[in-house]
Amino acid sequence: MDLPQLLLVGLVLLLGVAGVLVPGVPGTWLVWAGVLWWTLHERSAAAWTLLVATTALLLVVQVVKWLLPPRRIRGVGVTSRMAVYAGTGAVLGFVLLPVVGTVPGFVGGIYLCERLRLGSDGEARTSVRAVMRAVGTSVLVELFACLLVVGAWVGTLLWT
Repeated sequence: MDLPQLLLVGLVLLLGVAGVLVPGVPGTWLVWAGVLWWTLHERSAAAWTLLVATTALLLVVQVVKWLLPPRRIRGVGVTSRMAVYAGTGAVLGFVLLPVVGTVPGFVGGIYLCERLRLGSDGEARTSVRAVMRAVGTSVLVELFACLLVVGAWVGTLLWT
């Protein structure tokens, strides 16, 4: 696969990761489609293994999301600004502390957004707890899985 196609696949994967944070956008499916596209052009054992692992992981994530409590976005005050902060924190956490840093980065992004909005530490912590109970867990599970897939894709590219 040549460089322009690799960059387009990477763009689709990044759009998928960003799409996880936007309600109504099929972020998980964009990530899967990007890996499928790359696999169909690459046709190596590593590429097919990654596609099978990605498919299994993302199917498990869909089941886990169904088992989690339903989202209650309106009552908690989740804004698009908060989603940007949470997503940026998760990606930075994933890069700075691979895999493990996603969770504290996500929660830290929400905290920073709420701290800037509300002003005090106590109110920000209360708001973070409410957000994580309402929507954070299901979004975090999906975002974590998509970041794992993107990280595995980058690792496979570097390895092969």
